[in-house]
Amino acid sequence: MKENDMITWDSFIWFGITAILLSAAAAVVSICANDHWSASSFRYRRLRTAAVSSASASLASVAAFIILMWIGLDRPPLRTMGETRLWYSFFALFAGLFTYIRWRFRWILSFSTVLATVFIMINIFRPEIHDQTLMPALQSPWFIPHVTVYMFSYSFLGCAFLLALAGLFSSRNDVMPAADTLVYIGMAFLTCGMLSGALWAKEAWGHYWNWDPKETWALVTWLSYMLYIHLSLLGKGSRKLKCVLLVFCFICLQMCWWGVNYLPSAQDSIHVYNR
Repeated sequence: MKENDMITWDSFIWFGITAILLSAAAAVVSICANDHWSASSFRYRRLRTAAVSSASASLASVAAFIILMWIGLDRPPLRTMGETRLWYSFFALFAGLFTYIRWRFRWILSFSTVLATVFIMINIFRPEIHDQTLMPALQSPWFIPHVTVYMFSYSFLGCAFLLALAGLFSSRNDVMPAADTLVYIGMAFLTCGMLSGALWAKEAWGHYWNWDPKETWALVTWLSYMLYIHLSLLGKGSRKLKCVLLVFCFICLQMCWWGVNYLPSAQDSIHVYNR
C-alpha cells in the first residue's frame, strides 16, 4: 500500500462517530422494546431485529478500521494503549451485543455503547501514534493471540461489571446468572492470555514469571475473579456481596490494564505502553 493511501488515526473520526451513532441507535431501539410487549409479538421481534442489525453495523465500522489500519501498518494494531483501546471498543460492543442477544437485557446496549464511546472518543481526541516497527521482543508468534484474548476477556468482564452494578439496584433474578456466565467466559480467555504471556516471556526473556508490576496485578486480578467464581459455584455469599466483589475485580482489572503505567516501579517495564 502506498504511503499516501495508508489509513491513519486522522481517518478514525469517521469510523468512530459512525460506530457511536449506530450503537446509540441500537440502544434506543432496544429500550423501546419495553416490557409490556410480548417477546413473541411482531412489533417486539421487529424492534429486536433492528437493534441487533444496528449494533452489528456499529461493530462492523470499528472492525473495518482495525483491518485497514492493520494493512496500512503492516502489523496488527495491538502495540500502543491507543491501539488496545481500539480493540477494547470493538470487543465491548461485541460483548454487549452478545449479552443482549443471549439474555435480552435491553439496557445492556446502552452501557456497552457508553463504554465503547469513552474509548473511541479518547482515541479521537488523543490518538497515540508510534513507529510502525515493533521492538524485537514483540516480534513473536505469541504477540497477536496474547493481546487479542486479553482484550476479548476484558470486554466480557466489563459487561459482567455492568451487570454487577445493575444487580446492586435491581431485583431481577437473571442478572447474576448472566454475570456468572460472562465471568466464566472472560476468565477462560484471561487465563489463556496469562498462559500465553508466560510462554512468550520464556521465549523472549528466558523466564516464565518475573513479578513485574503488570504480572503482579494480573495475578491479583485473576485471584480476585477466581474468588468470585468459587463463591458462585459453592452458592456462598449474598447477592450484594457478589456484586461488590465483581466491582472490586473490575477495579483490579483496570489497574492491571492501564493503572500500572503510572506506578514509578513500572517505568522500566516492557508492559508500559504510554512512553
